[in-house]
Amino acid sequence: MAHFAKLDKQNKVIFVTVGRDEDREEELTDRTGDVYKQTSYNTRGGVHYQGDGTPSADQTKAFRKNYAGLGYTYDALRDAFIPPKPYASWVLNETSCLWEAPVAYPTDGKRYVWDELNTKWTEVPEGA
Repeated sequence: MAHFAKLDKQNKVIFVTVGRDEDREEELTDRTGDVYKQTSYNTRGGVHYQGDGTPSADQTKAFRKNYAGLGYTYDALRDAFIPPKPYASWVLNETSCLWEAPVAYPTDGKRYVWDELNTKWTEVPEGA
């Protein structure tokens, strides 16, 4: 199955639909008058994954960096779908086209949430 993202005039994704494998974005656009871009359901951060969550051996399937979602932006220069920016301080990783915190997530096994006011990760208390 092929997946297609319908874009508004600002290249924001407003709808994602399933099509036939033989469908082409140009044909959908011509037929409907709306702008459609194909998106890869199993692609995230520029990596294509198999159904079990492991990276695919064939990375040519990694299409447009990320599977399109509502509110994502299609960036024609990068030929990529970029998710909405979660926090003002986060920066775009040009390789994955995903947003990253300016401070790395702690690796001590505890749970954290992003504290935008102090631009740091704050530990979530156990049981919360």
